Amino acid sequence: QVQLVESGGGLVQAGGSLKLSCTTSRRTSHTYAMGWSRQAPGKNREFVAAISWSGSSTDYADAVKDRFTISRDKNTNRVHLRMNGLKPEDTAVYYCSANNYYSNYQKSLYDYWGQGTQVTVSS
Repeated sequence: QVQLVESGGGLVQAGGSLKLSCTTSRRTSHTYAMGWSRQAPGKNREFVAAISWSGSSTDYADAVKDRFTISRDKNTNRVHLRMNGLKPEDTAVYYCSANNYYSNYQKSLYDYWGQGTQVTVSS
């Protein structure tokens, strides 16, 4: 069973930064591609960022490219999302996810996901 626990969300002013973390098991950390998606009120869930199991490949949604950075630490079994230059439109619940295949992120498919963490950006 794959368990994903997000943390690090909160309230921040526009232009500020937050770092989200996703903690999982050693097996998941060393086996699955990992990523982040988000869902704003009244909107569909959308892809944010993904990282391959090796960490050698990353992918970002156009809306967050050059502002967000995804990384993974296999020593601590965590995946991080560093978010800089936050905008009010980044307000959403952010979900950590794990996929058997990295390519699934390009199709907005997620095998497993966590409970989510709220990010609110005030203007």
